[in-house]
Amino acid sequence: MPPHAHDSTGHGSENFRLPFDGIPTQDSSTSPLKKYTLQDVSKHNTPEDCWLVIWGKVYDVTSWVKVHPGGSLIYVKAGQDSTQLFDSYHPLYVRKMLSQYCIGEVQTAPGDDKFRSSTLQYGDEEHEAFYHTLKQRVETFFRQQKINPRYHPHMLLKSAVIIGTLFLCYYLGFFWSTNIFLSVPLVCVMGFCIAEVGMSIMHDGNHGSYTKSTLLGYVMSATLDLVGASSFMWRQQHVAGHHSFTNIDHYDPDIRVKDPDLRRVTSEQPQRWFHEYQHIYLGILYGLLALKSVFVDDFSAYFSGDIGPVKVAQMTPLEMGIFWGGKVMYVLYMFVLPLMYGQYNILTFIGLYILSQLVAGWTLALFFQVAHVVDDAVFPTVETDGVKAKIPSGWAEMQVRTTTNFSPRSTFWTHISGGLNHQIEHHLFPGMCHVYYPKIQPIVKATCDEFNVPYTSYPTFWAALRAHFQYLKRRSSLKMYAIETIEVEL
Repeated sequence: MPPHAHDSTGHGSENFRLPFDGIPTQDSSTSPLKKYTLQDVSKHNTPEDCWLVIWGKVYDVTSWVKVHPGGSLIYVKAGQDSTQLFDSYHPLYVRKMLSQYCIGEVQTAPGDDKFRSSTLQYGDEEHEAFYHTLKQRVETFFRQQKINPRYHPHMLLKSAVIIGTLFLCYYLGFFWSTNIFLSVPLVCVMGFCIAEVGMSIMHDGNHGSYTKSTLLGYVMSATLDLVGASSFMWRQQHVAGHHSFTNIDHYDPDIRVKDPDLRRVTSEQPQRWFHEYQHIYLGILYGLLALKSVFVDDFSAYFSGDIGPVKVAQMTPLEMGIFWGGKVMYVLYMFVLPLMYGQYNILTFIGLYILSQLVAGWTLALFFQVAHVVDDAVFPTVETDGVKAKIPSGWAEMQVRTTTNFSPRSTFWTHISGGLNHQIEHHLFPGMCHVYYPKIQPIVKATCDEFNVPYTSYPTFWAALRAHFQYLKRRSSLKMYAIETIEVEL
């Protein structure tokens, strides 16, 4: 089923109790709940047998999977802790529906260590007053405006323009033009449109925030497969991993590194002499992002079963078909057809193709990096009591602290970036169509100010981009590394 939802907000949310009033359990009796370990829960990890952990309770939602308005988002973390995903994607009133699916609660067991990278406890429910106040205000806004926040009619027109321009430039650049100097700008525009598919179409589609039609939502989420990468693997990395554990080392797959690695993002990650120059060479290597995703990352995740700390969920037959079918289709139209019927020899064609992918890679990398890898975004430190890994602050507050915006009042940047200029709003409300983020930005900012949650927004994209490379330089500095080491020793 599609990663899409058509829930509307409201439906009694004004009567919803704040979380510290307690989450409803199976019934109103005082009988103890059955205990399950994370090992027990992990065995129920398919759409046909789907258990979730939410705020320490275990829910068997198998019977709800087929009718779930959000489609496959319900089992993107099947058999795991889904607290953050549940809270961020659902209106407040939906919590009242949980009681009928509750079958027990989690108990700590020695074997749970292997689930550490997918289970992280944020501040307890008392810390979520900020988020629930914010959600009540945002839901009230959309209810009063009679707007479904998951759907905006402009998305259909915007998508048609992006996909139409992509294939027009593909045809003109490879099949029509015989002039290399004309084909170069055409394939550059094609590469930019590939990035736009990622930022403006599939991003909303895979977050369930594109359309009221589950079928159309699924098709649009799979536009990533159309341009070579896997929408399934993207959901595993981005939705299940990055959104749950933003900027947390060893948890967020977007900041994972090996040892050695070409980049160093946090002070805890390995330091190598060449990191002194990462603010220079990473700017060049970012261009390889699209190529790496298409030809390396997807296959690595498929055969290894993990994306950094994220364990890849089992594919359904449909997801398996889209994964392999998308790869075959991409090879046929992107390589076979141009080489058979195009205007250029193989070397010229490969050069044009690589150029298009470099443009796509640079566009995607730079827009995503400026949201989290800057000095003004925090990188939370995990605390452990020997049993549980914890972040002392609430999840929503950490989303604001680990994320930054840029040009929040610019309609141009909102559409060009697919709403990535409102990353704070996106991380707090990932199931909302990005066209609506400017409307809720004043509400989010005012609520952050009220609860003393730092809200960072750069005035321009260029200011955010400069902050990103300054951060890379600062984090890679051997001198800074020495200072940090001295401070730790002291």
